[in-house]
Amino acid sequence: MTTDKMIERRDGGVGWLIFNNPAKLNAVSFEMWQATHEILDDFARDPAVRVVVVRGAGGKAFVSGADISKFEDERAEAEAVERYNANSEKAYVALLNHAKPTIAMIEGYCIGGGAGLAVCCDLRVAGEDARFAIPAAKLGLGYGLSRLRRLIDLVGPSFAKEIFFTARQFTAAEALTMGLVNRVVPVAELEAYVTDYAKRIAENAPLTVNAVKRIVAEAMKDPDERDQALCDRLVAECFASQDYVEGRRAFMEKRKPVFTGR
Repeated sequence: MTTDKMIERRDGGVGWLIFNNPAKLNAVSFEMWQATHEILDDFARDPAVRVVVVRGAGGKAFVSGADISKFEDERAEAEAVERYNANSEKAYVALLNHAKPTIAMIEGYCIGGGAGLAVCCDLRVAGEDARFAIPAAKLGLGYGLSRLRRLIDLVGPSFAKEIFFTARQFTAAEALTMGLVNRVVPVAELEAYVTDYAKRIAENAPLTVNAVKRIVAEAMKDPDERDQALCDRLVAECFASQDYVEGRRAFMEKRKPVFTGR
């Protein structure tokens, strides 16, 4: 499925996934969620893409939540609600489990489903103007275990409760204190900062970066659910790779390494 409300582009090893609905502060419809996991699948299959950046168009919002104008069509009836939620969850999981490192570049409003989307990224960099909220308690919405667990894993139970209980907007500085974002930078510097950060990651050894991503995911699981054999195999693959040879040689030759992901 394609939609003009989603933009997919590639630049120097970085894949950009852009929510393009600025007239509605990048509120997300069913079709946009569908396009999101299709774009993520494209990036996962493309070896030239080593990092994925998620952002919103227009400079005023990352994602402001669901497109309320679509609720009567997509969420009014139980079956439609289930269909909408299943589609959005599929996009969240595609982002959470993506094979490549992911960065949320957050400008302006990051509300509801937007906050949920940002939480699914590996890293979150916000402009000083960013505002975060999950206003479920103002709308009478329920949040399931998987979505709450992702937030709790990031900010802890106490801050997760505060975010939901108050349903208020939090500043970028407050989000940094909670651990909801990794960095806060001046708005004018945000795009350049994220672009540089993404390209820095893209230049590093893909096998190492992706192994760390997957091993951290295993570490976050309950002990009896962790796949130790997978973790051991990922580490062994790094040491057996051509990139490991290239890294050593580049270090000895005092030059920048050129990694191929093999």
